[in-house]
Amino acid sequence: MTSTGTVQPGGVAATEEKRLGRAFARPGDSRPSNRRSLFAAVTLAIVCALWLIPSLGLLITSFRTPESALTTGWWSVITKPFSNWTTANYTQVLDEGARAAFVNSLVVSLPATIIPIMIAAFAAYAFTFMEFRGRDFFFVVIVGLLVVPVQIGLVPLLRIYGDLGLQGTFASVWLYHAGFGMPLAIFILRGYMATLPRGVIESAKIDGASHFQTFWRLIVPMSVPALAAFAIFQFLWVWNDLLIALIFLGPGEREVLTVQVAGLVGAQQQGWQLVTAGAFLSMVVPLLVFLSLQRYFVRGLTAGAVKG
Repeated sequence: MTSTGTVQPGGVAATEEKRLGRAFARPGDSRPSNRRSLFAAVTLAIVCALWLIPSLGLLITSFRTPESALTTGWWSVITKPFSNWTTANYTQVLDEGARAAFVNSLVVSLPATIIPIMIAAFAAYAFTFMEFRGRDFFFVVIVGLLVVPVQIGLVPLLRIYGDLGLQGTFASVWLYHAGFGMPLAIFILRGYMATLPRGVIESAKIDGASHFQTFWRLIVPMSVPALAAFAIFQFLWVWNDLLIALIFLGPGEREVLTVQVAGLVGAQQQGWQLVTAGAFLSMVVPLLVFLSLQRYFVRGLTAGAVKG
């Protein structure tokens, strides 16, 4: 008999043998894992192909002549590649006001992205590092506003903007997007700031730093990934928005690119090749924004996922 807690040599040897067996296993022993990896790769390739095929069709249509775009499908280029292709569609779109609409989209999107980030960053700092009565209650109320659709404020704000003389101005769209983008911004930034080391904040407090100094010198530099992640979301939403821009700005001298592209289709449902050309012109800036900030994207969204 062996006493309780005594280590048996045979058991240690068996455990060590199993560990070494796993370490020196032959490549053929991992065939199930390899098959799963191959299946995942094939599935991902199929999903990517299904996702990209419509975009490829739109790109091809944007270079086709009006006659070929109306009479044959884009897949006809497989049998007759580069036949009836032209760049006149892009030239016509630019000549019909896409340049001014492009500038208007930037004028709308940049402030509508910066304003909610600035206000939400202050609010997230307060909800994370400051103690005040009703802090959790107010945070729950703000998070609850995420379920409120943007369409619910169209009629009331149209009346308010009309009374204030803001209807048809860029400020009306800035305020609308900032107001409805604020809850998500506070939620993302507060979740990220909660993961930051509190020892740094306490050290700054001991050194006599105010909340304002702590926020600008410590929290903002450390929160760049979360700020960039929300900036991508907000910029893409505002840039691709059609409903709010159409209602509050409408067509005309202040129309944005989405409104201008939607108006390219004629009364007889002609001009789809112009719509596809305008759509790809509108994709340039979002792609540049995402590619330039993608290194912050996943890190900013996942950092606060397990701690709040």
